[in-house]
Amino acid sequence: MTDLVLDPYDYAFQADPYPVYARLREHEPLHHNPAHDLWAITRHADVSAALRDDTRFSNAMGVSLDVSAWRPDAYKVMSFLAMDAPRQTRLRKLVSRGFTPRRVQELTPRIEQLTHHYLDRSLDGELDWITDVAGRLPMDVISEMMGVPEADRDEIRRLADLVVHREEGVLDVPVAGMEASLHLVAYYAEMVTERRVRPTDDLTSALCQAEIDGDKLDDDEIIAFLFLMVVAGNETTTKLLGNAVFHLTQRPDQFAQVFEPGADLVNVWIEETLRHDTSSQMVARHLLQDYRLGDVVAPAGSKVMIVLGSANRDERVFTEPAVYDIHRDKDELTQLVSFGGGRHYCLGANLARLEARIVLRELVRRVRHLEVEHEQCVRVHSTNVRGFASVPMRVELRQKALA
Repeated sequence: MTDLVLDPYDYAFQADPYPVYARLREHEPLHHNPAHDLWAITRHADVSAALRDDTRFSNAMGVSLDVSAWRPDAYKVMSFLAMDAPRQTRLRKLVSRGFTPRRVQELTPRIEQLTHHYLDRSLDGELDWITDVAGRLPMDVISEMMGVPEADRDEIRRLADLVVHREEGVLDVPVAGMEASLHLVAYYAEMVTERRVRPTDDLTSALCQAEIDGDKLDDDEIIAFLFLMVVAGNETTTKLLGNAVFHLTQRPDQFAQVFEPGADLVNVWIEETLRHDTSSQMVARHLLQDYRLGDVVAPAGSKVMIVLGSANRDERVFTEPAVYDIHRDKDELTQLVSFGGGRHYCLGANLARLEARIVLRELVRRVRHLEVEHEQCVRVHSTNVRGFASVPMRVELRQKALA
């Protein structure tokens, strides 16, 4: 099918990639875009296998599709995401010493405080869910973990947004994104230098002190991980919160069930959102050996897109995959690949889910009804991140409804 093209830079594709994904799964499960010299893997079984195949699919050139970011030193900003074993194994183990499940769980009271803070000041008639809540809280959580002062967080958030934004017609990282990356790296370099001298009780200090059998992280390794956290950890959680509200409010019957007092459907709401419209749509890999699907062969040396967003809509795994259904079979939801798989499974998955649970449960507790202006929502333009920059909505609080 010569007219079938997956172009991740095309704004029309970004607006709704799922019809293209469906046709690729059916007709070209290994698809080549000659204009960008990209290959795409779209079926669930193939995506799952590729995520765990370290022999053929290398991370050493990074996970970004952009030409300027596709390079052997991508690890300088992507940390262990841009590494293969054993280097990746070493770094992830060291980083995990600072980014422990206990440290994440200990954030619960602070996430609850931040949730109350942003909802208290925003849930009054009309608000923008992204700019008032979803775009702020994840950055505050990440920043507090790292030890970024509150006064600096708006600027860090602005720079992180620029890193992932893509201009229409620009087939690479725009100048503004490159400059933002440099500013973030410089900011974190200064912070690491300070923590080496004056340690505090934060993630940056913990990373400076992390050690396994005498092996420690150097400054560049810590800076790269902090950069990864602020871009990947912040952006994807913001998009998850935005996507959850956007999709649920398009389905009044399901909205009523989730917001029914005592329903306890927030967890499945989150998981179905992760499946239906995942924040991270695709990740790149460098092909080290020829890769064949059927009669099609991607040659060694190719850039391959592993399309997570397509795998989560594969009709071979999910019943009526295009339908958003909070009552989807739980066995199906365990098959989602939104956080990747294998040795590169997202280190921040537990934090993202924790934040989403706390925020959305409190939203359900407070709000009787809300309406999203779906036609007025503004999407983020990115080659791999899918979500919203703006979600305007009106809310009716429970206490006002009872008054």
